[in-house]
Amino acid sequence: MRHRELAVAGAFVFDPEVRSDPSGSFASPYQESAFAAATGRPLFPVVQTGRNVSRRGVVRGVHYTLTPPGTARYVFCAGGRALDMVVDLRVGSPTFGRWEAVELTAGNGRAVYLPPGTGHAFAALEDDTVMCSLLSAEYREEDDLTLSVLDEDLALPLPGGRPPALSERDAAAPTLAEAAAQGLLPDYRPAPAPYTVR
Repeated sequence: MRHRELAVAGAFVFDPEVRSDPSGSFASPYQESAFAAATGRPLFPVVQTGRNVSRRGVVRGVHYTLTPPGTARYVFCAGGRALDMVVDLRVGSPTFGRWEAVELTAGNGRAVYLPPGTGHAFAALEDDTVMCSLLSAEYREEDDLTLSVLDEDLALPLPGGRPPALSERDAAAPTLAEAAAQGLLPDYRPAPAPYTVR
């Protein structure tokens, strides 16, 4: 499995080998040895998983949690195709305000790791796009915050051709500058020193 760090500090994309034969294909979106090689530690304890099904044109996010230590995510696409976006919202981070977008598909098995304090958004590029997440914290509505994907200062690479279909909450979300002014952004916490993986 190949990996590379994204433009957001501490965020990584993982590309597994895809094996195909006449009966279909197989890929492993998560391999602990590859994750540990990239980050210096095994994956966080998974306390919740999530599955989201969206039609083409739907854009979700930018979602994040503020309550320390925040929520880490490991995301992959189990059906369809999505443009997945990682946004650095951590005040004091060397990459604050930067983002990177990665295309995830059911066929490529690619996955993205988002460290705590980073924001997550995705655009469904096909009907019945299925996004799956492994989460380091259980979902609590009061901890789940959102920023506007339409924020011109962020300039996220939303697909063209039609206005994005947003939830009511995402459509009313503040910009990055507005959230910063309200004290609604997480602080940057550098990753702890690597430890040995067994």
